[in-house]
Parts: sequence; structure tokens; C-alpha cells
Amino acid sequence: MKKAVSAKQKSRGRPATGITPMMGFRADPVIRAAIVRWAENQPDHPSLSAAIRRLVELGLTVKMKGRPTSEGQKLRAREMAGKAIDHMTDTTASADDQASRKRRLLKGPEEFREVRIDRGKAKSK
Repeated sequence: MKKAVSAKQKSRGRPATGITPMMGFRADPVIRAAIVRWAENQPDHPSLSAAIRRLVELGLTVKMKGRPTSEGQKLRAREMAGKAIDHMTDTTASADDQASRKRRLLKGPEEFREVRIDRGKAKSK
């Protein structure tokens, strides 16, 4: 009697393609061309998918600019207020009067100075 030919059973479903999940996205032709140009300038000439993976990794390692500090915001607000006051200043007043008025306006009314969040700094100035 002849031996039966053993056949490998087919597995059901889609075959496994990799261990990491696939991510897909649509890109403009301009962006795709820029990625291809970047890949061509690399010493090992990576494939398109490898180039995209590298660019994403590079983008995630770059340190982003932080939000402006509160001190920087206060300084910028003070500068903007000073410029606005300079545009509205009374040109007939003396330079000392103009500077005194500007200082008072920038400090704010006395009634409000006590309730300001940065009052410790406002008193020391």
C-alpha cells in the first residue's frame, strides 16, 4: 500500500505580516517628494517606509520650544503697554511729567496693587 501524501493544513485568515502594528497615512505629492529627496541624501538610501520611520523618530526626539515663561509674558505686556502709552502721551507736558505719568499707568492704581498676583514683585519695584 502506498503511503499517503501529507499536505500542510492551510491556516485560516490573513497571514501575519509583522510584529508591530502598521500605521498608514496620506501625504501630498510634495511631502512624498521631500521625503524621497531626504532619503536619497542619506548614506544608506533607506526605502520610503524606512525613511518615514526615521523622520518620525527624529521629530519625536527634537526638543520643542516651551511655552513662554510668565516673566517673559509680563515683560512683553509691560513693553506693549509702554508703547501704547507713548502713542497717547501729552506732548505739551514736560519730559519729567510724561515719564511720571507713564510710570503711574504701568504700575496701575493703588487700589489694585494689593490684589495683584505678583504683588510681592510690584512692591519691590
